[in-house]
Amino acid sequence: MDGAGKRPEQDKPDGTGWPVLAIDRQRRGSLVDQIVAAIAEMVNRRELRVGTRMPSVRQFAKSNSVSTFTVVESYDRLLHLGLLTSRRGSGFFVARGEPDAPQQPCLPASSTAVDALTSDLYSGQSDALPVGAGWLPPEWYGESTLLDAVRHAMKIPAGRLRGYGHPLGFPALRQHMAANLGDELFAVEPEQVLLTHGATHAFDLVLRTLTRPGDTVFVEDPGYSNLLALVRHHGCIPVGIPRTSHGLDMEVLASRAASSQPKLMFVNTVLQNPLGTSLSQVQAHRLLALAEQYDFWLVEDDIYRELAARGDASLAAMDGLRRVIRIGSFSKTLSPVLRVGSICASHSLLPELVRVKMLTGLTTSEINERAVFDAVSSRAYRKQVERLVQQLEGARERALERLQDAGLVPLARPRGGMFVSAGWANPEATQAGAPRSGRQVAELALRAGILLAPGEFFSLQPPQQAWFRFNVAYAAEPQLLDFLQSLR
Repeated sequence: MDGAGKRPEQDKPDGTGWPVLAIDRQRRGSLVDQIVAAIAEMVNRRELRVGTRMPSVRQFAKSNSVSTFTVVESYDRLLHLGLLTSRRGSGFFVARGEPDAPQQPCLPASSTAVDALTSDLYSGQSDALPVGAGWLPPEWYGESTLLDAVRHAMKIPAGRLRGYGHPLGFPALRQHMAANLGDELFAVEPEQVLLTHGATHAFDLVLRTLTRPGDTVFVEDPGYSNLLALVRHHGCIPVGIPRTSHGLDMEVLASRAASSQPKLMFVNTVLQNPLGTSLSQVQAHRLLALAEQYDFWLVEDDIYRELAARGDASLAAMDGLRRVIRIGSFSKTLSPVLRVGSICASHSLLPELVRVKMLTGLTTSEINERAVFDAVSSRAYRKQVERLVQQLEGARERALERLQDAGLVPLARPRGGMFVSAGWANPEATQAGAPRSGRQVAELALRAGILLAPGEFFSLQPPQQAWFRFNVAYAAEPQLLDFLQSLR
């Protein structure tokens, strides 16, 4: 690692015993970025142990020949990341080690119950009630349409059984997607559509292509749990931008963009996971303006678009894929079993994304992509999506009512989609001796045959209140409600 991330032998301690960082003032990126990356690296390598006292702001500034303002911003970032903690009158201390290791950063990897929980939330193999899962009951998807499409895809021409397929993905599906996006949102050519193994694979390709270890990446907080872990896995520094019932905190975003020079930002424009809210047109325009002002990419996680209302804000439509990279998926309207996602990007960026895709996994499954094409191009598909939206609307209202009856308060009023996030507003909402954190409640629920997704999964720091993301298809089940009532 170059610059401040490197721990060269020639670095000598100053008078306090603190090593002088190898800050490269010619290197791209701010001094704050370099300092944060260097300290994160030292914590990750256990060169700084939990409880180690950091130099004072003045000591650090003097030994590294930087301003106190730079050190204050660096320490503030490290506090936000959970790597440092501050004690009144005592200074700053290393708060935790191995920041990159946990798949779910707020949960201990040693917990058998948590390991089972995180696995079952994605595998679908558990017999537990999947209240926290990200998929719907199979019958909601329109099983006959999907099964017919899979059978038809298996009749692939013999000539297509040689080779790995097109690097961009199945041409017919890309052409269909380009035509649909052109009708609904923005003009795009089939050559600007890259098919992937689902949305998470798309996120990975973007990070591999556009970032390097030590880069700052903005994420929504709370936001998609796997994405938070993926950003850390790539050695990048995730910085949370608060997302509430009112949307993104644009003042925080502007302040942190000015100080940390992010490389890119991931954002759910519509039906955000886990809150279910959508950005207004005004906020979307402001977000694009800030990305332009501070020169960072916007990666629009748009996998819930088909479940959203027509006319909702679209960053890709507003920007025309100049600074926006759009991620899509079919897991929410067809089935998560068909691992087919997509990236829409500019003509200049797409070749590098294709190169990285081929380097890391060659092509994607043409059989899966043929099945998706057969399903989404059928006459029944649009009506199926309309029915799905209606089912979700009814289930969402029932879920909100039942959860409130159980004493939980929604974090936001969703505008649509699959999720409601809700929790107890204060510790007094549960009986004495009952679990107080979302993690504790989730472990208890797992033993009761219920899969919950606690707020710790979606947040960079442990939430101050216990809350959960509920899948509305399962959130009104008596088994769940009886469990929640037992905690009151």
